[in-house]
Amino acid sequence: MTKLPLEEARCRLRKHLPEPSALQLIPEAMARKYTVIPLGVSGNVLQVAMANPTDILALEALASRTQMRIEPEEATAEEIQEAIDFNYKAYDEIERQISSISLPSQAKEEQLKLDTVTDAPVAQALTLLIDEAVKAGASDIHLQPQEDNLRVRYRIDGALHDVLSLPSATASLLISRIKILANMNIADHHRPQDGQFSIKTKGRRAIDIRVATIGNVYGEMATLRLLDKARAIMKLTDLGLLPESLAKYEEMLKVPHGMILVSGPTGAGKTTTLYASVNCLDHSARNIVTTEDPVEYRFKNINQIQVNPRAGITFASGLRSILRLDPDVVLVGEIRDAETANIAVQAALTGHLVLSSIHANDAVGVVLRLLDLGVEPFLVSSALIGVVAQRMVRRVCPDCAQPVSAPIIEQMAYGREIGGKRAEFLYGSGCQSCAHTGYRGRTGIFEILHMSDQIRMMVLGGTTAVQLRTQAIKEGMIPLLKDGMLKVKADITTPAEVLRNAYSIE
Repeated sequence: MTKLPLEEARCRLRKHLPEPSALQLIPEAMARKYTVIPLGVSGNVLQVAMANPTDILALEALASRTQMRIEPEEATAEEIQEAIDFNYKAYDEIERQISSISLPSQAKEEQLKLDTVTDAPVAQALTLLIDEAVKAGASDIHLQPQEDNLRVRYRIDGALHDVLSLPSATASLLISRIKILANMNIADHHRPQDGQFSIKTKGRRAIDIRVATIGNVYGEMATLRLLDKARAIMKLTDLGLLPESLAKYEEMLKVPHGMILVSGPTGAGKTTTLYASVNCLDHSARNIVTTEDPVEYRFKNINQIQVNPRAGITFASGLRSILRLDPDVVLVGEIRDAETANIAVQAALTGHLVLSSIHANDAVGVVLRLLDLGVEPFLVSSALIGVVAQRMVRRVCPDCAQPVSAPIIEQMAYGREIGGKRAEFLYGSGCQSCAHTGYRGRTGIFEILHMSDQIRMMVLGGTTAVQLRTQAIKEGMIPLLKDGMLKVKADITTPAEVLRNAYSIE
C-alpha cells in the first residue's frame, strides 16, 4: 500500500478528519500513551499518525490491540495532541456515568455526601464535563436546569453551544459536587454563592475554576469559568492590535505616571489586555500591585490583592491601602463608583502609573463616564494618558474558509469604512475543526484615544462627545468599526462578525 505523504497526513490532522471507524479501534488512553491517532482503515491495514513512527513497542501494542497491520505516518506531537483532544469525545461516557446513578426522587444531603468521593459516577461525570470543555477551548460551562432536563452548554469563542441534555434529577447531584469542591454550602439552595477550585484535566496542567450558583424556577443553576493560565500569559503583540495602534499603546505605557483605562462590555477581553500590559512592564525595577475581584490569574513578581467586602477590602479601600505600600504601578480591576474613580485619579497625579477597566461604549465615552462619576474636568485632563476601547470578534476558520458573496448591507458597511467596492469575503463553510460554525478562535478590535494637548483643552472647555470623537479621529484614532473592517480586509474575520460586535455612532 502506498503511504500517505507527510504533508497530507498533517493536513488531515489539522482538519481533524480521522475516520470514526478507525477511532473506535484505539482507545483514548492508548492514543495519549503512545502519542498516536488512527487516521483510517483499509482492509486489514490501520493507518495511524505517530510522533515517532519507528517506535517498535508502540507499533506492537497497536497491532496487538487491533489485530491489524499498522501503517505509521509521521506528524508532530503537538498536532497529534490537538487531534486527540478534538476527536475523542467523552459525551457518551458522561451519559453512561449518569445513567449508573440511582437517582432519588428527592436528593437527600446524606446521599449527596456519598457522591463526593472521587470514584463516584457523579464525580467522574463532572470531571469528564470539565475535560471536554478544556479540550473544546471553552471559557465557561453552564449547567441550567429546565422543566424536563439539565441543559449543559459550553461558551466557545464567545458563543454558547449546547453539548448535552441530562436527566433533570442529576442537576442537584452535579451542583452539590461542584459546591463541595469549591468549599460552598451544599445545604443552601436559595442564596447566590460563589467559590473556586482547581482540577487537573486529562493530559494538561491544572485549571483554576471559578464557580457561581443561583436558584431558578426549576432548581439551581451554576456557571463554571475556566481559567487556563496559558491564556493569560499573552503579549501585547498577541492581542490583535494593528501595528500603528500597538505602537501608540506601547508609547502610552512608557509614561511613568498617569492613568490608562480599558473599556468594553463583559467578555470583551479587558482583563487580558490589562494583564498583557502589566507583563510588558519592568517587574524587577518596579513595585507592581493589583487589586482585583476576583484574582483570575496569578503572576510571579506581582503583588495581587483579592477584593473582600466582608473584610472591608473594596476597590476603593484596597486602592487607598495600596498607595501606602510604595507602588510604582497599580492595577485596579474595575472603576465602578465615584470613590474609586477619584482615588485612582489622585494616585495617577501623585507619581503612579494606574491601569484599570471601566464600562463605556467607546473611548470617548470613558472620558464622559469619569466626568459623570464626579471627577473634575481639570483632573481628568491632567491624569488621563489614554483610553483603549475594545471588543472580541471570531476568526474565520482557516480549514473551511472560502470566498462567498456577502449581503449588500455588509458590502456597504465595508465600503463605508475602507473605501472601494468588494462583493466577496472569506467565510467559513463549517467543518469539524470549527464545530460547523465557520469560526475558530478570536481576536480583538480596538479604538485607542491618546490624550493630546488639544483634547485636554477640549475636556477642560466642556466639549461634546461628538466634538471629542471628531478631534480624536482627526489626530489618528482608528474607530472600532474601521479597525474591525481592516481585519476583514486582511481575511481575519467577516463583516457580519464585526457588525455584530461594533457599531458606528457617526
